[in-house]
Amino acid sequence: MAAATHGKVTKAVHRHRHLSKQGLLERAFTFAFRGLVYAQIWEDPAIDMEALAITPDCHVVTIASGGCNVLSYLTADPARITAVDLNTAHIALNRLKLKAAQTLPDHESFHRFFARADDKANIVAYRDFVAPHLDEATRRYWEGRDLTGRRRIGGFARGIYRHGLLGRFIGAAHWLARLHGVDPKRMLDARNREEQRAIFETELAPIFDRGFVRWLTSQPASLFGLGIPPAQFEALAGDARMDSVLKARLQKLACDFDLRDNYFAVQAFGRGYDGGEGPLPPYLQSVNHAAVRARAGRVDVRHINFTDFLGSQPMASCDRYILLDAQDWMDDGQLNALWAQITRTAKPGARVLFRTAGEPSILPGRVVDDVLRRWDYRAEASLDYTARDRSAIYGGVHLYVLKDAP
Repeated sequence: MAAATHGKVTKAVHRHRHLSKQGLLERAFTFAFRGLVYAQIWEDPAIDMEALAITPDCHVVTIASGGCNVLSYLTADPARITAVDLNTAHIALNRLKLKAAQTLPDHESFHRFFARADDKANIVAYRDFVAPHLDEATRRYWEGRDLTGRRRIGGFARGIYRHGLLGRFIGAAHWLARLHGVDPKRMLDARNREEQRAIFETELAPIFDRGFVRWLTSQPASLFGLGIPPAQFEALAGDARMDSVLKARLQKLACDFDLRDNYFAVQAFGRGYDGGEGPLPPYLQSVNHAAVRARAGRVDVRHINFTDFLGSQPMASCDRYILLDAQDWMDDGQLNALWAQITRTAKPGARVLFRTAGEPSILPGRVVDDVLRRWDYRAEASLDYTARDRSAIYGGVHLYVLKDAP
């Protein structure tokens, strides 16, 4: 299974010769991507559900990633969700979350497992309620051992959001900040947005002016922890220095939203959810627990490439597509193959949502005109979604809607 995963990610990322500088970076990224990358997905599900306008008859097809958004989409009551991913750790995490929603006795135990995620009682709950209902591959993954020799399920007793590639990246960023005499957790002391801005400008922003930080952020490998492959690094930087780009994105996260309503900021600055009932992703909110529990069986999690899955589906059989930022990884051939299958399988009124590291949509000039003219790009709405996406890391959130006539 691991070898198959590595081969699929390799196919998606590798574009250059093995021994070229860019080729070596691509291979280093695929090595880093072999394990758990995202314990929490880093796209705002509130924006997703508003843009997608999911209805009860919808078949939603999405990249699974950490599973937060997959379960959160259930609150919109779609008929079915197919969640695909190339990473077997993400597949195992999605299946664990879905089965836990169905088998843990109440919201309190579900919240403790995935919001607190740092209690030994979670391991007992896993053993008594969840494990007996897992498929063999998923159970084998969680009861198997990581590179340190500890069972992976133990992460839910030690703070799962400090694990995985993203969790370690955030931990390294905190270490780097403390090295410069700054504690990022100070952001969570702010009582309003005015105080948020003051703390950011006086304490966090100056870090990006340090020579070492400028050098470090100019290295593509430094952002592997964000799940950013070399090709996406270039798109994210554009014509600007990477330290300036990252500073602007962090400023948006720190200053543009009330931290009491932004669990992405709480994760970034506090390294976990802030306990209690908020801020939390929709699937972890108590008001949504009954719906998530009742509808979890509507989700089909598959270890498969997005394009390959669509290729197995009938014409006009899907309604909503969520691509995350995966297209930033793709060359023109892969992009056209994907959109050919999206267009073939799309029902009337279908919607496609994706994010990009840079600001503009990457489709014009790359996807062939015969396909792209079938779709209406909602440019004004996309700018609004981008501005309101609380995750703050992406340059663009883009919505395409299938036109009524070919």
